[in-house]
Amino acid sequence: MKSLIIAIVSALVLGISLSLSSGQTSLQGKVTDARTNEPILFGTVALMKDGVIIKGVETDLDGNYYFSDINPGTYDVEASFVGYTPVRQTGVIIKADKANRLNIQIGEGVLADEICITEYRAPLVEFDNTTTGGIVTSEAIKNLPTKSVNAIAATTAGIAAQNGSNDISIRGGRANGTVYYMDGIRVTNAGLVTTKDQEAAPTATTHKSKSILNYHEKEEMNYNPNESYSSIVENKFVNPTDEALSTFSIDVDRAGYSNVRRYLDNGQMPPQDAIRIEEMINYFDYDYEGPKTDVPFAIHSSLVDCPWNNKHQILHVALQGKDIEKDKLPLSNFVFLIDVSGSMSSANKLPLVKTSMKMLLQEMRPKDKVSIVVYAGAAGLVLEPTSASEPQKILDAIDHLKSGGSTAGGAGIKLAYKTAKSNFIKGGNNRVILATDGDFNVGTSSDMGLEDLIEKERKSGVFLSVLGYGMGNYKDSKMQILADKGNGNHAYIDNIQEARKIFVSEFAGTLFTIAKDVKIQVEFNPAYVQSYRLIGYENRMLQKEDFNNDKIDAGELGAGHTVTALYEIIPVGVESSFAGAVDDLKYQGNDKKVYNNSKELATIKLRYKEPDGNKSKKLVQEIGPEAMNVKEAPEHVRFAMSIAQFGLSIRKSDYINTFDMNDLIQLAESSKSHDPEGYKAECVRLMKSAQLMDNELMAGKE
Repeated sequence: MKSLIIAIVSALVLGISLSLSSGQTSLQGKVTDARTNEPILFGTVALMKDGVIIKGVETDLDGNYYFSDINPGTYDVEASFVGYTPVRQTGVIIKADKANRLNIQIGEGVLADEICITEYRAPLVEFDNTTTGGIVTSEAIKNLPTKSVNAIAATTAGIAAQNGSNDISIRGGRANGTVYYMDGIRVTNAGLVTTKDQEAAPTATTHKSKSILNYHEKEEMNYNPNESYSSIVENKFVNPTDEALSTFSIDVDRAGYSNVRRYLDNGQMPPQDAIRIEEMINYFDYDYEGPKTDVPFAIHSSLVDCPWNNKHQILHVALQGKDIEKDKLPLSNFVFLIDVSGSMSSANKLPLVKTSMKMLLQEMRPKDKVSIVVYAGAAGLVLEPTSASEPQKILDAIDHLKSGGSTAGGAGIKLAYKTAKSNFIKGGNNRVILATDGDFNVGTSSDMGLEDLIEKERKSGVFLSVLGYGMGNYKDSKMQILADKGNGNHAYIDNIQEARKIFVSEFAGTLFTIAKDVKIQVEFNPAYVQSYRLIGYENRMLQKEDFNNDKIDAGELGAGHTVTALYEIIPVGVESSFAGAVDDLKYQGNDKKVYNNSKELATIKLRYKEPDGNKSKKLVQEIGPEAMNVKEAPEHVRFAMSIAQFGLSIRKSDYINTFDMNDLIQLAESSKSHDPEGYKAECVRLMKSAQLMDNELMAGKE
């Protein structure tokens, strides 16, 4: 145990020295209740410079926060939490080569709700339930003299909290029969941390009277359980004699990478279902050559030795969308759909949304139009369609947005589409831009209900961009559904730099579609391929019959966007523990003449529609069986493979035999010369951070 502690301390010291050597420093502290001195859990702390949010982090279970990689200087620091009045400390001097610390106290208060149409209240007790139960709202908790779990539960009739322990009895029943549902997670008394648990397992995450879950026993809950992600089951190796065709929808979303970055920057490893490898790969600009014909994108492919599984190969497939000059883009009809519910009050939510909107406004042309729809308990139109030639009118509407109330997301979506359709520009860019944390809780809020709603609305020809903000109650799963089903894209904006990337650097790619329903199908030749698997895209897989079916929805490609997909291939004759999903067929081997006479490893087929079209067009490209050495591969191919390996490593994938993080980092560092915005260099820093945080990554895998 002592050696482990020493190793961890050494890693932390190394991390600090790396940070300080680059001229950057850190800031840490604690946020507490001004009246009770109790820590504020999952509060938000924003680091600001000249009124602009530079970084935002969330407090942990002890109320602590930590900012790393800060340039020395003078900043403002603001702490906030739902039900409390935000407190801003101005003129905070952050010095180099020093452990800067700032503790902040915030007091309970009421925020002014300038746009709060209605309020939804859950009943304290559900009287139609045959078992004893109760729902205690955040408003009720705010007014209680204590915030402990036991005392809150005891506000419901028939429930008694036992003094000196975590036990709770219901109508005299045994404590071990009690069940909590905390933020939707089922918890029994046995799952709570007791004093005995703390002595037996000192590494368990505890918090005085606020003990929630025994994180030592529930390792999978090492992130905020109130966030939600769609389950990911990794694609398996498939024998091409059993399934020669692999079919999937493209994915230009980048939310997966920026969300992983948020976790690592906060000193946490991300949950496995948050790691969508295709979105990590597609976050970066690979500088592929653009199309030379009227086709809206170019196709690139190559075959390279696999850097993480010896004797395997990687088939690299990429699309490069054509660039369109800003003055040649079609006219825009943008409807901002803004979540102004109470959950958006944190500094890294609605305030960052408002800053993002102002950035986008600067990129718009005078003839483009903007509308603003907001929703909280209900939905309302706060800015009718307004020309971008009247920026002050639009800015005034943005500045007056305030948060409060519950979240009627479905009603807001309906009104936004109605507004977009009533001002539809034929041949133009008609788009709803949704900014939310995804925490819908009133009206149409289930995943299935939202999916049905969006599938109906997308037939109007209005596209959708879904922008996720904040942490703590981030509903990634809902936003994935909205973007996938709404002919749109999904981004996660965790700081002001990401907002600039989405709305300034990649303005056209984010908001202007050049091809829709883009599908890829690859046919593998069993004369060369023993088995294959697609890395990532698990939630984008299609049936082979879907490729030629124009009624099947697929992904959209924006102007200048790139899409990269990687297949891991086990060549014929290679012994591998991943040899395939089925045994070799007895009467149909790999020596079929139709394949042996071909010098092709695979055929890549692609279908797409014009943005306003209903009939798809087909493109075909073949690739030979000769693979190049990793060191000889183009730089963009090497960097894409390093990101894939990074994702597989932090996912603890079953499909990676060996890895050495030092080799991975070296591969990424040697492949980032084209990095005008510094995003690739930032990713290398994240790789090093993950290595310091995870003992398995530090040691590697043999």
